[in-house]
Amino acid sequence: MTHGFDKDFWERHWRQGSAEGPGSMGGNPPNPYLARETSGLTPGTALDAGCGGGAEAIRLAFDGWHVTAADISSEALARAAERAAASGAPEHLQWVEADLSVWSPGLRFDLVMTHYAHPAMPQLEFYDRIAGWVAPGGTLLIVGHLHTPGSTGHGHHPPAEASVTSAAITARLDDREWEIVTAEEHLRTLTGHGGPAVPLHDVVVRATRRR
Repeated sequence: MTHGFDKDFWERHWRQGSAEGPGSMGGNPPNPYLARETSGLTPGTALDAGCGGGAEAIRLAFDGWHVTAADISSEALARAAERAAASGAPEHLQWVEADLSVWSPGLRFDLVMTHYAHPAMPQLEFYDRIAGWVAPGGTLLIVGHLHTPGSTGHGHHPPAEASVTSAAITARLDDREWEIVTAEEHLRTLTGHGGPAVPLHDVVVRATRRR
């Protein structure tokens, strides 16, 4: 089955409440890779590409970053803004409704990150696109669904077109322009909302743009 991942898809996804289950970005804490991969960075400007429910963007704002959080879904952004207000998040957090397959921020950031985002374009081309928004000396952080055999549906079993391997990502980052800091694949288990444990197959890549 091929998924379009267009605006209608994501608005339905969030309206139907599927974003509240284990492994979602609707109510769970930020994924553990965020703190690990950004704790040593000096806070500056950041873009969260495909921010969903805003967990990672909010955490980054609390860490002192000036965050632009963009997502195609108005439903997701409404939930994210509510969550930010409820948590007392700093004011240097901006929510932007945008189709990341065509939108451009018009500037570069010290950190560009994406967490499980699936746009209406090929996944690796999406990563190419957001990599162009990283400032010299800045950081690209990609957390995505690891491609595993039998991937057929969105959620905890993402379709093949929405999943990747660390090798596929790093192969697209020219070593004359990028220094690969992290290129890992993990299996972790997430529980929440009283539901069963959910296995998550993750790929994590962090790279620094050479000056």
